[in-house]
Amino acid sequence: MIKHLAVMRLTPILLIGSAFNAPLIQANNALTAAQIHQQVKRNTPHAITLYRELLGLPNDANYPNDIEKLSAWLTQAFRDRAFKVEKLKMSGSPIVYAERLVPGAKKTVLVYLQADGQPVDRSAWDQPNPYKAELKHLVNGQWKSQPWPDPVQALDPDWRIFARSAADSKGPIAQFLTALDILDNQQASPEYNLKIIMDTEEEQGSPNLPQAIKTHKDKLSADLLLIFDGPPHQTNKPTITMGARGIATIQLITYGPHKPQHSGHYGNYAPNPALHLAQILGSMKSQQGKVLIRGFYDGVSLSAQLKAQLATVPDDEAQIMKQLGFSQADAVASSLQESIQYPSLNIRGMSSAWVGKQARTIVPATATAAMDIRLVKESDASHLIKLVRQHIEKLGYYVIDRPPTDTERAQYPYIVSMTSREIYGAFRSEPDSAAGQMAIQGITKLLGESPIVLRSGGGSIPIAPIVDTLNIPAAIVASVNSDNNQHSPNENLRIGHFIEGIAIITSVLNEKL
Repeated sequence: MIKHLAVMRLTPILLIGSAFNAPLIQANNALTAAQIHQQVKRNTPHAITLYRELLGLPNDANYPNDIEKLSAWLTQAFRDRAFKVEKLKMSGSPIVYAERLVPGAKKTVLVYLQADGQPVDRSAWDQPNPYKAELKHLVNGQWKSQPWPDPVQALDPDWRIFARSAADSKGPIAQFLTALDILDNQQASPEYNLKIIMDTEEEQGSPNLPQAIKTHKDKLSADLLLIFDGPPHQTNKPTITMGARGIATIQLITYGPHKPQHSGHYGNYAPNPALHLAQILGSMKSQQGKVLIRGFYDGVSLSAQLKAQLATVPDDEAQIMKQLGFSQADAVASSLQESIQYPSLNIRGMSSAWVGKQARTIVPATATAAMDIRLVKESDASHLIKLVRQHIEKLGYYVIDRPPTDTERAQYPYIVSMTSREIYGAFRSEPDSAAGQMAIQGITKLLGESPIVLRSGGGSIPIAPIVDTLNIPAAIVASVNSDNNQHSPNENLRIGHFIEGIAIITSVLNEKL
């Protein structure tokens, strides 16, 4: 990690692009690690300014006008760097697409960047405006705001920048743009074609991305895909992830009386939907967290060789359990890394009647459970959803996909409404693929040691539709700190990781194909 960096005044950035009618300079002079670190240091003030400007743009996809302004900013940013930019027509919010084609290039690299962010609850943030970046330092265990320093002053790598999408994922966008500036200014611009897709619906599950990739398959054709997104391993050491789980969701609703009824008058008589829901959910998994639905883990087999490979990841599981606050992990597998090689069935939320001070003595009318299934490469969303439905039916429930009619209520004693959504699948590439080698070698040359290589991350990103449609390998390059509060209030990015992330992306892009 970079321990300390003095902020220097920025040397002028080379302005290139159609607005200046200046051709892009291509050269063979790959930068050394020392040159990359030096240029990152010189460009840090520019990068921070760029980053703060980007953070100031609201990016909740529920507000199309905000996404339109964000898209305009991204369009101009890439045009200033000699990219041809357009919006790819699709349902929903359009993808911002940028390309920089090099005459005679034999290879093409496609880059995925996420531009939208999670909604914000301003009342939950420790600052007035989550879209106005604040610089904070730690005082007695609390993050305290401080003035932004003059460029001639030092930036402490342990200070953090707090704002929505600071880490997920405007940080990587600012790092990527700065990396391009460094390479261009040093006449080391990539000799391969570079194509960028900027997703503005990722936090909504990228519902329109799969069809857009199919529609624009020829335009997006490439040899490999790089994803600059996501946190590193818990150790905060540089990390390459070669896959991600997919995701599907399920909602279950059980039914009792038409309206909540007095538990004294009708308790022991009116069926309780909360109890029925609890019994359904309890039947799906053991107390140790293993899915009991027959066939749920079919197709997943971890060889001794693979287990040995997974064991090389430096997880301190005792510390992880202590940090998360439990004493025994679920029994799906023998380690964290092995566990995320299996599909998961998770209860992400439950609701029925009232609790706390609002609790009342009633038999509820309904009970609801929201669930998610994390998919692995060997699993199929529709098949797993079908297994869940069949399991519920075997328990004696009449399963429908809507509220029951009065006729159905009179006919069936146990009713469940089940709806589901297949969002996107899993992807996994090999470390020795073109994408894996570009990412691994780029980091190794920069830092003098290999990064941590994860077979798959536990989370989900909408990459499988790209990998499957274009038939290319992919690798995820982490460039932020692991403890960044992504998706939560007070999201942040550590200064040291922001700076190091610029160097990592620069070095990866500097690789020859």
